[in-house]
Amino acid sequence: MTSYENRSAPEGINYSQDHPLKDFGLLLLAALGGLLALLLVLSALAGAMAPLIPFSVERQLAESISSQFPAASLSGTQQQKQEYLRNLTRELVAQENLPEGLELTVHYMPGAIVNAFATLGGHVYIYEGLLAEMPSENALAMVLAHEVAHILHRDPITALGRGVTVSLALASVAGVANSSAVEWLLQQMGLVTVMSFTRDQERAADARALEILQAHYGHVMGAESIFAVFMAQEHDGELPEMLRTHPLSAKRVQAVEDYAEQHEQQGILTPLPEFEAAAEERSTTTGEQQ
Repeated sequence: MTSYENRSAPEGINYSQDHPLKDFGLLLLAALGGLLALLLVLSALAGAMAPLIPFSVERQLAESISSQFPAASLSGTQQQKQEYLRNLTRELVAQENLPEGLELTVHYMPGAIVNAFATLGGHVYIYEGLLAEMPSENALAMVLAHEVAHILHRDPITALGRGVTVSLALASVAGVANSSAVEWLLQQMGLVTVMSFTRDQERAADARALEILQAHYGHVMGAESIFAVFMAQEHDGELPEMLRTHPLSAKRVQAVEDYAEQHEQQGILTPLPEFEAAAEERSTTTGEQQ
């Protein structure tokens, strides 16, 4: 006859022999890994979906964050320069098949900052300091065409879509995804979109800009000089933070030279116009001299 025995379980059988902090660390790493994977998937989906947003909707978003870039008070001469920049931009894109609803608006910004950027709603900002450093209209046209290319490639709305999606996911995890938090987030992300383009996006914008210059001038001479200007700023430690993601390297200059070798180059460099001081500025200057 078989006999059975009900033995007591060994002491501590239901407890891990490892330190509790080790188990906690493994669980934390697993949670963080899952969150990272989720964020990457959300970022990729947002990046793919954002360019499908119509330009009209993007412009409405731009108006909601327009307080970050208030309209500058321009003098008479500065208004002339802004009008020149806008006319030049219109000439550059005259042969481009612009998407429906896209309105390009160039803003001239007073100040010594050597910078330019594109943001939501087809807005391009050019600083006075940058215009002062341009050796020719061709170099300036390369800057304008580069920023316009970002807009045509939907880079600002893509950056916004990725940033907002990831930030909202993090806010949800933190339990702060209320309406006021979302509104604040959109305000902040509007600024981030001017300094978060990837290096691949920068290279693609360079390539599109060269095509625009070739179509307009019949050559791309002078385009490479903008990199010398920006690299000089970097060398002096004066490069604006929003330009630090740009791949300022000899490779971009080489790309211009390679493009020139592959396309017929006909024409000469176009000088920048000389802007006359407006009547009110001349009057003010005369009064000060007296």
